Amino acid sequence: MLDANRSGTASLSPPAATPTPPAATPTPPAATPTLLVAAPEPALTPAGPGAAAVPVLPRAGWAGRCTRLLLSPYARLSLLLALLAGGAAGVLVCEPQRLLTHGWPPQLGGAAAALVFAAAYGLCTVVFVPRPLLNLAAGAMFGSQVGLATALAGTVLGAGVAFGLGRALGQDALRPLLRGRWLKAADGQLSRHGFRSMLALRLFPGVPFWAANYCAAVSRMGPLSFLLATALGSIPNTAAYAVAGARASAPTSPAFLIAMACVAVPALAGTVVAWRKRHRLRAG
Repeated sequence: MLDANRSGTASLSPPAATPTPPAATPTPPAATPTLLVAAPEPALTPAGPGAAAVPVLPRAGWAGRCTRLLLSPYARLSLLLALLAGGAAGVLVCEPQRLLTHGWPPQLGGAAAALVFAAAYGLCTVVFVPRPLLNLAAGAMFGSQVGLATALAGTVLGAGVAFGLGRALGQDALRPLLRGRWLKAADGQLSRHGFRSMLALRLFPGVPFWAANYCAAVSRMGPLSFLLATALGSIPNTAAYAVAGARASAPTSPAFLIAMACVAVPALAGTVVAWRKRHRLRAG
């Protein structure tokens, strides 16, 4: 093109540059759509008119059902009964009364013999062996003083083991069965006045030792009150039997006769007190 400059001379101007089209931007590949599957929500079960719906959780697996079954109250009660039956059978097979006829093993003596006897004493009381026989044996084998200490240690040990087993394995299954008037009254007495009631049971024999242990375990009595009342309340009766066992070779001696009187008088007094207070249990 010819352009006129200021001097009037035409000049040839270069052609205008053709605009270059912008480079095409590469298109990114389309993203593959991801399918999101929502987890199924738990079903809602109405809790009642005007109440919020309660979600129903999915059922546990086979292992969870087996665990709940094994830990159920009646399964634990069955385990307790099996343990007690096995222990009673073991006592019948081992025949611990042979120690009185054949004597104590010669390799055991002194404090070791007393500790072994106390442990055996406690386990025997758990499986229903009568305490009077064990107390007489303690006095006959160790004398009055050591026999008393050994028997008391075995008494507290056996009571603690029985209470623990009954509380852990039997309470949940047996408490719903306390429906009778007498059972409810005894349970209320042990639960509200645990120390005083257990102390009376130990001081005035009448209820078997193992029965008192398991009744206290089923009740809501505290373990410390139970053990303390057992230790204190068992001293007079245990001492009388230990002295009687130590003097069994001389049944006409004053010590033996006094010991037997100390056994008989509390038992008679406990019977009289229980007979006079029976109306309170009936009233419940």
